Amino acid sequence: MLEVEDLTVEVAGRRVLNGLSLKVPKGEVHVLFGPNASGKSSLIKTILGFPEYRVVSGRILFKGVDVTSMPINERVRLGMGLAFQSAPAIRGVRLRDVLSRVKRSDVSLEALINGLNVQPELLERELNVGFSGGEFKRSEVLQVLAQRPDFAMFDEPDSGVDVENLEVIGRAMNEFLKERSGLVITHLGYILRYVEADEAHVMIGGRIACSGKPSKILAQILKEGYRWCETCPHREVM
Repeated sequence: MLEVEDLTVEVAGRRVLNGLSLKVPKGEVHVLFGPNASGKSSLIKTILGFPEYRVVSGRILFKGVDVTSMPINERVRLGMGLAFQSAPAIRGVRLRDVLSRVKRSDVSLEALINGLNVQPELLERELNVGFSGGEFKRSEVLQVLAQRPDFAMFDEPDSGVDVENLEVIGRAMNEFLKERSGLVITHLGYILRYVEADEAHVMIGGRIACSGKPSKILAQILKEGYRWCETCPHREVM
């Protein structure tokens, strides 16, 4: 589904990815761990094609197509989707307006709203204006599920939400990802209580430092932090 080959990326002259390689096979969900400023969000924004993320070397293949130079809209048409960790508030645009633009014709918006316990009045509010943490995360996940992308990326869906919201969001994501491929960024792994992942990777300094089973990787991080992975480059945790 996705293959990132030896990718080096700069933003405003600052290097954020350093020869990073990653493969996510069709039908698999991978999780990405890493300390702050390790390049996790930079990776998914590069995958989606944000123009300020300049690819110095390497390439991105999606469904066998080289998308390295493609604009965002073409990558989305091919089947990519992203739920942001943070997004701007947009006055004058309701959440319902956005959903009407991105929703696929075969998607039941009512079913998605019920599954995420979204209050109907949230749809009539201006996008992200005054949203609580839980409302923002539900809105972002709702938009991705409405698009039904073949490859869905979620940037820290467990950040800034309470236990109740986390369970609702996590279960909705897991049900959706059973039929798709995905990449989930998480700092402390709370979302893995509800989302089943096939493989985990740890990013250190703009590259993948190690990979392995999600439960093993998370247990090691909780026990020793990320320092263990920094000292064992290319180590695979079985």
